[in-house]
Amino acid sequence: MTYQSPRIYIYKITFEEVPYYYYGVKKEKYFNEEYWGSPTTNKWCWELYTPKKQILELFDYNDDGWLKAQEVEKRLIRPFFNTDKWCLNESCGAIISMEAKRKSGMYCFENKIGIHAYTSEERKEIGRRNGIKNYKNKVGIHALTTEQRKEQGSKNGKKCKKSSTGIFSQSKEQLSENGKKGAQKVKQLGLGIHSLTPEQRLENSKKGASVINSQKWKCTETGYVSTLAGLSTYQKKRGIDTSKKIRVS
Repeated sequence: MTYQSPRIYIYKITFEEVPYYYYGVKKEKYFNEEYWGSPTTNKWCWELYTPKKQILELFDYNDDGWLKAQEVEKRLIRPFFNTDKWCLNESCGAIISMEAKRKSGMYCFENKIGIHAYTSEERKEIGRRNGIKNYKNKVGIHALTTEQRKEQGSKNGKKCKKSSTGIFSQSKEQLSENGKKGAQKVKQLGLGIHSLTPEQRLENSKKGASVINSQKWKCTETGYVSTLAGLSTYQKKRGIDTSKKIRVS
């Protein structure tokens, strides 16, 4: 790399007045190109305070160097992403922070954009039509067998857990707190179960129980047939793995 060559580098932005910080990666168009990051959600911090940039590591100016720089950037951000209040990064790889999602969702809700442009009834009807269409055409999740969906879900879950991404990027306390906030917001907006009257919820519960109790399941180890709940009780008493069952009707 010559002195005048453009660079690929990892950088850290700090601010003179406050302890906020931001990590990023840059591929220059020309040497020493002026660049101070590309924040969107937290752009206010750059406008309000005095940013300082520190170049942490340089990489070869090629495709391999660019990929390596992006991986290093993710490793730097991941320990602080969604956990440290002073970290201004709102994304880590393809993962968007909870705060960025919340603000985006509230903006769309308040301005009736996207799915929020429809009424609750219209959204249900659109979802129903799309679900039927995908099922008939074997598109998306319906292109896989039940076993393939389970296997894919298991692989994705293990991958996220290993890399501490998605839901695994949060502590148990954060998950609990976010769950409570989500439940409160759903209740306030009258969505999901809260969009139904007590009578409607009771009726749906009865219908669900009726459907479940009408199903018959068979133990693949002993051949015993019963309802789903009855078979689970039977297998547990005999020390049989409750996953060893198939639906017969």
